[in-house]
Amino acid sequence: MSEEVKNEFTFENPEYRKTYWHTCSHILAQAVKRLWPEVKLAIGPAIEEGFYYDMLSPFPFTAEHLEQIEGEMRKICKEKLKLERFELPRAEALKLMEEKGEPFKVELINDLPEDAVISFYKQGEFTDLCAGPHLDSTARVKGNAIKLTACNAAYWRGDSNRETLQRIYGIAFPKKDELDAWVKQREDALKRDHNKLGRELEYFTTVDVIGQGLPILLPKGARTIQVLQRWVEDEEQKRGYLLTKTPYMAKRELYKISGHWDHYLDGMFVLGDPHDETKECFALRPMTCPFQYQVFLNRGRSYRDLPMRLGETSTLFRNEDSGEMHGLIRVRQFTISEGHLILRPEQLEEEFKGCLDLAKYCLGTVGLLDKCTFRFSQWDPANPNNKYEGTPEQWEEAQRVMGQILDDLGVNYTIGIDEAAFYGPKLDIQYKNVFGKEDTLVTIQIDMLLAKQFGMEYVDADGQKKTPYIIHRTSLGCYERTLAYLLEEYGGALPTWMSPEQVRILPITDRAADYSYELKEKLFAQGFRVEVDPRNEKIGKKIREAQLEKVPYMLVVGDKEVETGEVAVRNRKGEQEVMSFDAFQAKLKEEVDSKARS
Repeated sequence: MSEEVKNEFTFENPEYRKTYWHTCSHILAQAVKRLWPEVKLAIGPAIEEGFYYDMLSPFPFTAEHLEQIEGEMRKICKEKLKLERFELPRAEALKLMEEKGEPFKVELINDLPEDAVISFYKQGEFTDLCAGPHLDSTARVKGNAIKLTACNAAYWRGDSNRETLQRIYGIAFPKKDELDAWVKQREDALKRDHNKLGRELEYFTTVDVIGQGLPILLPKGARTIQVLQRWVEDEEQKRGYLLTKTPYMAKRELYKISGHWDHYLDGMFVLGDPHDETKECFALRPMTCPFQYQVFLNRGRSYRDLPMRLGETSTLFRNEDSGEMHGLIRVRQFTISEGHLILRPEQLEEEFKGCLDLAKYCLGTVGLLDKCTFRFSQWDPANPNNKYEGTPEQWEEAQRVMGQILDDLGVNYTIGIDEAAFYGPKLDIQYKNVFGKEDTLVTIQIDMLLAKQFGMEYVDADGQKKTPYIIHRTSLGCYERTLAYLLEEYGGALPTWMSPEQVRILPITDRAADYSYELKEKLFAQGFRVEVDPRNEKIGKKIREAQLEKVPYMLVVGDKEVETGEVAVRNRKGEQEVMSFDAFQAKLKEEVDSKARS
């Protein structure tokens, strides 16, 4: 038997794993219907890690309810129920779901195309509308390796104007020890979750009356992001970028030229009536590109002006769905290292290479690159809902050119269909949080469309007017999201160079306190971020608190240190050594200047 065939029905096979988890979602639904027949079922797919089922319940599910459901799921597995697929004509399918009192299933059937095959899966007394596939028996699922992990609110069909459902999440494995390992990994993830760490360490907070997805950066978070922003801006300047600063909002007419009004209106915050053409209407910017183009358009351009590299630390606003909000990772207002390169077609590959090199340098320096993956995001040729600008020929050419560039640069990528921007394909640099949820950190996009829409032209060496190409790119991406990933990657112990507080001086005596402030001034003058803890507390307590706050270095100063000019240096790992203050200052400078990760 070949390895491929042998592994077909093992958990290592992604398709088998998906089928396993999909079957678990049906077992979950059957268990709930047995316990509470009045619950109405919506949908229950397998997801990237596990499964869920959306349900309309007359009462909220609690942790105790989830325990009951788990117990019933184990019983169903032991019953070894056969899963049987069958098909019905539309009228009979509707009648079946109406008789079972499942209005969401009736709606799904009504929305299917006229020629759709309508299939069901039956296991014991339970029947569900489903395209499949499934395992052949509930006996294939190990009941003692199932765990329901959470229950959250979810809108039916993602529409906030529709019913609010309850979504029960679960995970399952073929063996109990695999579930135990997953539980331990998840417990470790919870400890590193930026949403927990960032609040405990006072990097950010959220306030109900301000709104969801609008975090407040506390002094620590604001300082770290400032350090990152200044570093990125300086690095971009070294690489020939011109700094811009553009408005946070614009009239709808700008977004109509760019295409955002037609393709992105639902994701924008609009000030005024978007449909009343008789009155002025503004919108907060969801991206900076149409603003930065005005820099190029400010006067006539020649081929000698290109490439023009424009960079901006941009605050953007996107009307994300409330169910998508998560700490600093997905927010409605955020700041990004945004840039646009306007160039001649023959400069495209070299400039794309420069953008990728900059992104890899930034991500590598902060310590995130090793866990990144690359996705070549392409359009969907079917173009559902008229999502994309341009013709199929223009998209094929843009994707051909970008694919050739990625291959020339040796980028190892996956392809994401229907993940492109509405105006062009892009390279997305992806990263997963501690729970395995993937988001985009950095994008590099090729745009052959918008320059023409804005009337952007340059005079080439042959004296002819030509339309430039544009690269949209970020260097470090969204600063809030990057901070979230950094807190998780380092467990809150950020590298010294980006730590909001790099040194805390801990005097033991009153006489040492005055000396501590002298040391602080010396370090502060060198650009280091330093605090003194002058409280009349035991030194052990001061040290423990500094370690819990992840301060990289503590200087313990007593009468002896005052006399000798030395300091007892203690790092947050608990290691300690005595050295001269000058030696410590040199050590700290070398660590910060080199941007060491530890």
